[in-house]
Amino acid sequence: MEPHGERPHVAGPSLWPIGFAVGIACVLVGLVVSWPVAAVGAAIALIFGFLWIRDVTGDYRGDRHELAETDAAPPVVVEERELTGYSRNKFLELSTLGLGGLITGIVVVPILGFAVAPAFVNQELDEVDLGPLDNFPEGKWFETTYLSNPAEGEVSRRTAYIRNNGDLPDRQNVPSYTIISNRCVHLGCPVQASGPRAEQEKKVQTKAGELTLTEVTPAAFSCPCHGGAYDTEGNRTAGPPVRALDRYAYTINGDRLGLLPAYSVAWVKGEGADALIKRYEHAGPGIHVDGAEAWLYPILPADVAS
Repeated sequence: MEPHGERPHVAGPSLWPIGFAVGIACVLVGLVVSWPVAAVGAAIALIFGFLWIRDVTGDYRGDRHELAETDAAPPVVVEERELTGYSRNKFLELSTLGLGGLITGIVVVPILGFAVAPAFVNQELDEVDLGPLDNFPEGKWFETTYLSNPAEGEVSRRTAYIRNNGDLPDRQNVPSYTIISNRCVHLGCPVQASGPRAEQEKKVQTKAGELTLTEVTPAAFSCPCHGGAYDTEGNRTAGPPVRALDRYAYTINGDRLGLLPAYSVAWVKGEGADALIKRYEHAGPGIHVDGAEAWLYPILPADVAS
């Protein structure tokens, strides 16, 4: 090769890798905290990653400006030889990128699995048959146990408190039901009805298996584990729970009552068929769904329904 007077280019310090790392960190935090945060992190990572790649590959694209003659280094004589493999710098670059990709995969894949898999796994039936409407006389509470997934047997047995509120105010002959989960929203312990309880249980066969009905007359609901207390509409009245008890949506198919998936409740105003409910997508125990504390958890869309 002929001697030349150009000084070999060495990439200068760059902030692009730091910005890319910040973007990846935001994505990982967002997967736990909030999808909008993850989206912002992904955008940052893409922008800085593009700029980083553009900066590193500038020599190959011919974007580097030639050095001025005054900056030229003394002539360097390079012996002509045949290159038979990757240079050391190329090997280190590929090794670093490969190791970074492996670490990212190890961290991100399990998080994405836990975040996305529940949407594709039917852990419980979309609707559970609770039998004829006559099982729930107007004005009475029933502690109801049922199989959320009959194929799994008794391991899927759940409990809900159900009350027939009578007809809806604006729709005659359409009954309203209050269906409250017995899962405490503090740590998930079983909530009990504080009041008289019938001695005998009624067992009913439905499409979802055997249903057990026990009439109760609750003055309130309470958790024996840590002292959580709720009124008969599920509003928290004392103790460590962070919100009202979860409720179940329901459907009426002819003369039969169907139980739909649960949703979370911030508060309930009013009673029975006249109740106004601020509801959210179902959240786990201990998670705030409204107020300042809710910003520490994934954002949940709210809905006020009666």
